[in-house]
Amino acid sequence: MDSDSDPSSPWASLDAAEEEDDNSSSEASVDNQEEDWLADLQRIRENNPLTSRIYRRGDNFLHNMTDEEWEELGRDMSNNTHLEDVHLHDGALNDHKISFLFRGLTKSNTIRDINFCDNALSAQGVRSMVPFLQNAANFSSMDLMYNNLLSEGFNELFRALRNNPIEILNCDYCGICSIQIGIASFPRNLTYLMLNGNKIGTDGCRVLAKLLQEEDSTLAHLQLRGNKIDDEGVGILVDALQNNKSLGTLDLRRNDGISKQGQILLLKLVNDISCIKATLQ
Repeated sequence: MDSDSDPSSPWASLDAAEEEDDNSSSEASVDNQEEDWLADLQRIRENNPLTSRIYRRGDNFLHNMTDEEWEELGRDMSNNTHLEDVHLHDGALNDHKISFLFRGLTKSNTIRDINFCDNALSAQGVRSMVPFLQNAANFSSMDLMYNNLLSEGFNELFRALRNNPIEILNCDYCGICSIQIGIASFPRNLTYLMLNGNKIGTDGCRVLAKLLQEEDSTLAHLQLRGNKIDDEGVGILVDALQNNKSLGTLDLRRNDGISKQGQILLLKLVNDISCIKATLQ
């Protein structure tokens, strides 16, 4: 996970649970892990109410699954009425595998959280997920950090999430340079957007500014740490925040293009607008 992890992150509790799982997994043999995975698949197929979470890294036995087995798992997940969290990360998937998984997983009324970080997913992988994202009635959060979405994949993802109830989206370190989406494509319930470690510059700030200027904007946390933002980009964001009433956190650390001039603009904003409580971190 992110080396700059924030204890206030919405995934803090999940990260702790995953760390505990990591420790226990390291003590188990590979055979036992595979047996556990097969048992999980059986419980999902049987709609066992005691199984609400899938958690797997890129183990060899996942790599050996056939296309048909991934598609069957997708169908079982789609029909399951208890599954809430799906964590398949660190090499568990790729664009090819995910195309078969989501050939079966086209909808869900229970899945709330997906973690597909560090799977080398591209825009092709995003396109495979579109039917599910458009039919996930109770979806809440998605972690796609450390993938190869690039600008194309990110823009397609946002368009797919247009009418999705998602609240938290992590696209840190995904190679995003430009944001080319209309206001109508922004998810209306999105409160936490993480875009750290990308290559977003002035043009991207203009698009984000339009979101922040929306009267019904729900975005409360916007993380843009380590991008290509300069003083001009800061000025665009500051102007957009003059009448914004939703944003509580704007993280612009490690943007080397921001000089003292940009910092002064941010400080003036903090002093002038009481609703921004933690703009500088």
